[in-house]
Amino acid sequence: MEHNSSIYREYLRILEQELVPAFGCTEPIAIAYAAALAVQTLGERPDRLLVEASGNIIKNVKSVIVPNTGGMKGIQAAAAAGVVSGRPEDKLELLEGLTEEQRGEIRDYLQTADIRIQKAGGCRTFDLTVTVWAGNREARVRIADSHTNVVLVEKNGEILRTAGTDEEGSQAEAKSSLSMEGIVDFALTARLDDVKEVLDRQIEYNMAIAEEGMKHAYGANVGKVLLAAYGDDVKIRARAKAAAGSDARMNGCELPVVINSGSGNQGITVSVPVIEYARELGSGEEQLYRALLISNLTAIHLKEGIGRLSAYCGAVSAGTGAGAGIAYLLGGGYEEIIHTVVNTLANVSGIVCDGAKASCAAKIASAVDAGILGYYMYRNGQEFVDGDGIVKKGVESTIANVARLGRYGMRDTDREILDIMIG
Repeated sequence: MEHNSSIYREYLRILEQELVPAFGCTEPIAIAYAAALAVQTLGERPDRLLVEASGNIIKNVKSVIVPNTGGMKGIQAAAAAGVVSGRPEDKLELLEGLTEEQRGEIRDYLQTADIRIQKAGGCRTFDLTVTVWAGNREARVRIADSHTNVVLVEKNGEILRTAGTDEEGSQAEAKSSLSMEGIVDFALTARLDDVKEVLDRQIEYNMAIAEEGMKHAYGANVGKVLLAAYGDDVKIRARAKAAAGSDARMNGCELPVVINSGSGNQGITVSVPVIEYARELGSGEEQLYRALLISNLTAIHLKEGIGRLSAYCGAVSAGTGAGAGIAYLLGGGYEEIIHTVVNTLANVSGIVCDGAKASCAAKIASAVDAGILGYYMYRNGQEFVDGDGIVKKGVESTIANVARLGRYGMRDTDREILDIMIG
C-alpha cells in the first residue's frame, strides 16, 4: 500500500481513533464522562440527575464495578463518580485520579443527590443523555454511537454544541475503506514508525492487566482455571492471559487498557493472545507489530457492521482478529488469514452479550480458542464453505452476513436479554 495514499492515511486514522486508553469498563465510564461534562457545563454541583440510557448501556453497567470507587456498581455510582471527578477533559480516563477523599464524596453524594435512571427512547444501541439540575438551572449532555461522541451540549435551554446523528440508529459506523485484502496489505507494508507508538502502548497496558489477572484473584479467575486444568501450552496461555485480563478488568482492577471498537475486553482479546504467541515463537518486533495490525483492524472491520453494542458478543470479533494475527505469526499469508476468519465466525457467532461482568472472561477464552482452531483447521486442509449456514463464498460476504445477524437478526434477542436481566 502506498504510504502517501488516502487509504493508508485512513487506516492510520482508524487505529489512532480506536486504540485509545480507557480506565475501567467503557460503558460506566461513558456515563461518568457525560455527567462530568454536564456538571462542567452547569458550573456547579447538581442536586438532581437524570440518566437516560439505551438498553445495551444499562445491560453493560448493571453488574460491572465502576473503577476507582472502592467496589461500587451501577449507573448511579458511575454518574456520581463523574460528578465528583470534575475532569471531563480526560474522557475515558477521567476516574483514574480519584482520591480516597473523593471516593468518600461519591458515597456521600449518592446518599444526598436524586439520581434517576430512564431507558432512552428510539432504537439506537448506544444512546446516553445526562441531565443535571441545581435549583432551576439545568444542563444536558448527549452522547451517541460511541463512548465519547458528544452530539449535544445544552445549558438552560440554550444549545452550546451539537452534531448530526442518525436518529434511527440503523446506519453502520462509516469505515467503508476497511476490507480484509486492504487490512493485510496495510499490515504488511505499513511504516513501523507510523504505528509504533499506538501499538507499544497497547502491548504495555494490556499485558500489564493480563499479568495482574494471573497473579491475583479477580471474579471467577477463568485465566487461572485454564492454566490449572489444561497446562502451560501456548494455545492455553494465549486464552488464559486474555481471560485473566478480563477477570481483572471486570472485577475492580484499577489498571488502564487500550481498547478496540470501544471495548476494553475486546482490546485485551485482540492483543494479548497475539503477544503471547509472538513471545513463544521468538518473533521479532516487526512481526509482532504487523500481526497486531492484522488483529486490531480485522476486529474493527467485523464490528463496523454490527455496531458498538449488540446482543452479539464482541469477544467473537476480537477473538477472530486474534486468530488472524496468530495465523500471520505462524507463517500464514492472505489465504490462511481469511480462512481463519471464516472458520472462526462459522464456529462462535452465536455467543450472546449479556452485559459486562465476570463471565466475559470465559467468553473471551472460547473466542480465542475458536480463532486458533480456525487457523489449524485450514492448515490441515479443513474449512467451512459456501452454504455452511451463514458462511458464503468470499470472506467479505461472510463478514456481511455476520453483521446482518448481529445488527438486525439479534434485536429481539437483545430485548429479551435486557428483560431477563432487569425484569
